[in-house]
Amino acid sequence: MLNIINKIKDLKKAKNAVVLAHCYQNIEIDEAADFVGDSLYLSQMAAATDADIIVFAGVYFMAQTAKILSPNKKVLLPRTESGCLMADMINAQQLREFKSKHPGVPVVCYVNSTAEVKAECDICCTSSNAVKIVKSLNVPKVLFVPDTYLGKWVQEQTGVEVITYPGFCPTHLRIRPEDVDSAREKYPGALVLAHPECHREVWCKADFTGSTTQIMDFATRSDAKKFIIATEKGVVERLQRDCPDKEFILIKDDIICPNMKWHTLPDILAALENEQHEITVDTQTAAKARTTIERML
Repeated sequence: MLNIINKIKDLKKAKNAVVLAHCYQNIEIDEAADFVGDSLYLSQMAAATDADIIVFAGVYFMAQTAKILSPNKKVLLPRTESGCLMADMINAQQLREFKSKHPGVPVVCYVNSTAEVKAECDICCTSSNAVKIVKSLNVPKVLFVPDTYLGKWVQEQTGVEVITYPGFCPTHLRIRPEDVDSAREKYPGALVLAHPECHREVWCKADFTGSTTQIMDFATRSDAKKFIIATEKGVVERLQRDCPDKEFILIKDDIICPNMKWHTLPDILAALENEQHEITVDTQTAAKARTTIERML
């Protein structure tokens, strides 16, 4: 692996390339990445980088977002199978039908969506900034796509009426309220940290609810020494690495996003060597989607 990592680093230098990695990725990818974080952070880095090539170790919508924000850069997705089941739950036609039932209501679009869907919305958000984005609109009601659970969490935090599309994250929905109860019984005194893509009953039982980065920041800063993590396994792995004096327990063994785990270091090396699996977005769609994302940023 060290040999592959060194080859990736050499190619990045030779080709003026960067590797962006989501923190649900296989943890060894961090060794080759320039930036590791959640969707908001990676969107910001994609917009700011002066690299000629962006290799995105994430899922398809993330690479699309990078291309929209950096249209003149070459954006590569190492494995094209790496899609997002939530993003695939709504297309542009379904969104237009949803909007037609609620005319005049602004549409907030979770970043976990395709470029075509973003192009039909008013403003984008991530789980890190969804509350702030909805508050910033100063309206009594919004439409929220595609994740109904994040949308309802935002409603509880803001008091704004959030009408949600019935999308969801299959990985987070595997976490059930009874899993929280079982984990608390098994690990007394541990704090439960949950992602808002979970069932409402899960985050109501949690000690803290927040995005991937917010969960990691909370655990890092907290004086507590034991945590039950109710989100994807990659978060637990990185917390165990970065905070060896604390204990982190994945709430269930199967909280793993299979699409996020497609990429490997050899895939990233091949993408850089061959400049393969380039992401493209048609000009008209990209222009509309860029406005939605830039409003968020």
